[in-house]
Order: sequence, then C-alpha cells, then structure tokens
Amino acid sequence: MIRRTVPAATTAFWFLVAVAAARLSYTSDSGDDHLLCAPNDLPDPQTLRSDQLTVLINGYSEARLPLLRSIVETYSSLPFVAAVLVLWGNPSVPSRSLEVLHSAGAGGAPISVLRQPTSSLNARFLPRPEIRTRAVAVCDDDVEIDQASLRLAFHVWGTHHDRIVGFFARSHDLDLSQRSWMYTVHPDRYSIMLTKFMILGTEYLYRYSCGGGKRMRAARAVVDSERNCEDILMNFVVAMETGSGPLLVGGRRVRDLGDVRNEEGTGVKNKPLTGIGAVGLSAKGDHRKRRGDCIREFHRTLGVMPLRYSYGKVVKGVGEQALCKKAGKLVLCDAQ
Repeated sequence: MIRRTVPAATTAFWFLVAVAAARLSYTSDSGDDHLLCAPNDLPDPQTLRSDQLTVLINGYSEARLPLLRSIVETYSSLPFVAAVLVLWGNPSVPSRSLEVLHSAGAGGAPISVLRQPTSSLNARFLPRPEIRTRAVAVCDDDVEIDQASLRLAFHVWGTHHDRIVGFFARSHDLDLSQRSWMYTVHPDRYSIMLTKFMILGTEYLYRYSCGGGKRMRAARAVVDSERNCEDILMNFVVAMETGSGPLLVGGRRVRDLGDVRNEEGTGVKNKPLTGIGAVGLSAKGDHRKRRGDCIREFHRTLGVMPLRYSYGKVVKGVGEQALCKKAGKLVLCDAQ
C-alpha cells in the first residue's frame, strides 16, 4: 500500500478557516449567503476526532425509504462511525414518512435526519456543526458497502488524508477530434471518484462551500443549472489543493442498487425495490455528455484542469495466486 505523509498545507488550512470563513460564503440557489460558513457556528477543528468518521447520506426518494433504513442501520452499527446524517432533499415528503429513519439503529451511532436548506446538490457538501470528525463518508441512498470494505477504505484514508478514497471511479479525457474534455471510463486509470461512496477530509467541505470566491461560486452555479456533477467539482477542489488524484479501493461486497443494469426484483431481503431506475441520473442516455459538459465548464470557470490520473486499486491483501490440487480439486495453494 502506498504511504504518504499528510501535507503541512492540510494542517495549516484549519488555522486559515477561522480567519477566512467570515469573508467567504456559500451562495445558495436563492442567492443568499449560507450561514453554515460562519466559523463561530462550527466545531473547533482541533477537537475533531480522527478515529471515527461521519456518514453523510443523501436521501430524496420516498420509495427508497425501506432500503435507506437498512443502510442507515448498518452504518450506525459500525464502531468507527461517530454519527449518521441523512441529508433529505425532497421537500414534498412529509416529516411523518421520515420517522421510520429516526427509529433505526437503536444502540448504535446517533442518526439524524436533516432537511436540506436548498434543493441544490451543492448542499450535500455544506459544512455542518453536527460533524465532529476529521473524515466524512459521502454516499447515496442506494449503495450498500460491507463492513470490511468500509473499514479498509477508512484505513486507506487514514494514511492519505489529502486524497478522496472510494469504490466508484471514472475518468476525464481529451477528445482530440472535438478538442474538448470528455467524461469516460478507462480500464487502467481514473481521475474522478463518485459520490456513490467517497471518504474525504472534512476540511474540503469548507473549501467547496465557503472558499474560492467568484470562480467557485460560478462553478457551483453549473452544478445547480445541470442538477448534476457536484462529485466532479469536489474532485476538482481536492485536486487543486493537493495535485493528486483519488484512490480506488477494492471492495468485497459493494452493491449499487441504483444501477439501471440491475434486474427487476433486486432489493432488500429479495423484496422488489421500486423507484430505483427511475430516480438514478445514470439512467438518462445523455448522462456522459452532460458530465463532459460539466468538466469543460469547470475548466473554463476555474481556469485550471487539476484532475490527475491514479492507477490500480488498494486491496486488503495479496494472497497466493497459484493453484494446487487438494482433495481432488484445484484450489488456491494457500487455501486451508
């Protein structure tokens, strides 16, 4: 596993937040400065825990509430999770429908349902006073990660505080025929980690939502106009700060129930799960084109192309690859 020391810039940033946050503000889609950037309303960065993380899980579809409850319970039960915050972005769903989430996870990490102050996808990266850890896991409401894989991802982040760590990777590339940036998938490299599930340092929430002045405000406006691409912009933000790409982790049991390639009937405990394919943005045929448009707009708006390629992925361990004949069967030689 590659090891890097935490850059001094990351430590220095915590001091700068207190100085700069009073001047830098998040502008929501209503045009109002967001109060969550006020330093006096946020925890002292020096008190944030590094041995646990906070899960920020986006929720929108009422049809997914049974699945969301199951996922929330799983996260809440993990010893390295300090809190689970469900960021609910659908104002049309009545509060009584969300009560099923409040009753989940008894005895585990606390679960809170926070109605988003705006319908903007940028709101999933708002700094929040409820976050008391140095790392956050940002994830969707239709992705299941097994405990061992999540623990491995958190461990990888613990040795690479300046990187985004996750399970779902994509790439940018240059379309030479069109002379423009494009969004794609490469078999051997990646430069973008998706918010299906990513772990990153809490300080990047501040940088995304409260920093960057007019250029970042314009970039966030692209997210609002497209109703997409907040994950790509966060990858821009982190890469601009570190000059490094994300890190992909090989998971043991990582399920994306929102993928339109799932067969009908896929769901929790083999029960049909409705509303999955209809909600996912990836179901739209122009998905890649729209994401490519975002990359081009972020490049134009921010005046830089910071995305960097990473190669390979982190796995739990390297075992024996050779096959031996045991009990009349070919098995891995180190199999017991």
